Amino acid sequence: MNANCENCPVHNLNTLQRMGIEMKDFDFVVALMGNPNTGKSTVFNALTGLKQHTGNWPGKTVTRSEGGYIYGTRKFKIVDLPGTYSLLSMSADEEVARNFLLFGKPDVTVIVADATRLERNLNLVFQVLEITERAILCINLIDEAERHGIQIDERRLAKKLGIPVIKTAAREKRGTDELLYFIDEVATGSYKCNPNRATAYPPEIEKALIKVEKLLLGEFPYLPNTRWIALRLLEGDQSIIEAIESNDIQELIQQNEMQSA
Repeated sequence: MNANCENCPVHNLNTLQRMGIEMKDFDFVVALMGNPNTGKSTVFNALTGLKQHTGNWPGKTVTRSEGGYIYGTRKFKIVDLPGTYSLLSMSADEEVARNFLLFGKPDVTVIVADATRLERNLNLVFQVLEITERAILCINLIDEAERHGIQIDERRLAKKLGIPVIKTAAREKRGTDELLYFIDEVATGSYKCNPNRATAYPPEIEKALIKVEKLLLGEFPYLPNTRWIALRLLEGDQSIIEAIESNDIQELIQQNEMQSA
């Protein structure tokens, strides 16, 4: 893949196929994430309509829903990831969601948050932004927030986060058109996200992070997300340790080498 190619997808096709995601008839893949009870499934249904099917992730009992739609001349596949509060622990749901972002490299990740509980949902938003910069925050249930007198300044929040922020009431399909527009803009690279990743750690942790990052880059020159991976290694995350020694990490590197060619 040519790094100068405009409107080109960035997803890791080989890894997606190994995860059971068929991309033959699609141009871009969109990950849908969020805490449980944020209306994520309603957002999924609003975007895909009846063009969806369900199954399990390979080797897991975790359910997966996939759907698709056409926007302009481009075909999008949406993968509804398991609802999760975090990407840091070792539950099956969280591992599936995290590995999809890290190794599948979706072209866009839409993070669905509950407008009535936005503050507690932001924890997952910042964790996602540590992995990918191609993200959109979808603040759903805005109708319920308004009934409770809650006002959200999405423009100010977008400036703070460095990514598009869209308010929706998915049950009414309110905000859906704007969400579709920004998914297309981010997927094609027309909108350049600049996420705020200002995560500060104590000096001793920062020193260790820098050291591990240098070791990772020395061994895997094209490996993205080295800071996030280094932090997980310092925490003793066994799945990340195994990924470093597996074909997952090798295929990720090969994909980046092709993009850099």
